[in-house]
Amino acid sequence: MSNAPVDNSRRRFLTIATSVVGGVGAVGAAVPFIASWNPSERAKSAGAPVEVDISKLEPGQLIRVEWRGKPVWVISRTPEMLEQLKAHEDQLRDPQSDEPQQPEFAKNEFRSLKESIFVAVGICTHLGCSPSFLQGGFGEKVEGTDDGFFCPCHGSKFDMAGRVFQSVPAPLNLEIPPYYFIDDTTILVGGEQGEGAA
Repeated sequence: MSNAPVDNSRRRFLTIATSVVGGVGAVGAAVPFIASWNPSERAKSAGAPVEVDISKLEPGQLIRVEWRGKPVWVISRTPEMLEQLKAHEDQLRDPQSDEPQQPEFAKNEFRSLKESIFVAVGICTHLGCSPSFLQGGFGEKVEGTDDGFFCPCHGSKFDMAGRVFQSVPAPLNLEIPPYYFIDDTTILVGGEQGEGAA
């Protein structure tokens, strides 16, 4: 062993340099690890809002889009369809939409922002089947109502505002997703006014 005096400044420098290199290495290893906790781009896009162009939507027509892996219906309701909504309120399980199946803006008799445009998640609230849109043929299911949605799996029936009829298996009205009109011909499904497309 050498009898040379110990150089404390050199020892301090080596200790600090080793600590800095070790710290940089730890941060370098931690960044990708922590980044792996973030959702993937695919997962982000699955929950991302969806723009729907309704410029070519004809009265009485239904178009389907996908949002968060669910079918979303966008329907242009005719004046006759809107008029029928008042005719059967006494036959509905939740005519005033008291159950929280819609955003606050859709807690009205039409369950929509605009009377003529109906936006709903096309999944039955019983077991998750997708009801059929019966235009003109719904009167066989509910007397006095020409248009509506019928779930062939277990017989649940919904009117043109997605409200469920009494005495069917579905316990709740159809879900109304958050959405807003970007302009007269474009709807953003999954977004709320003021959020933009984020």
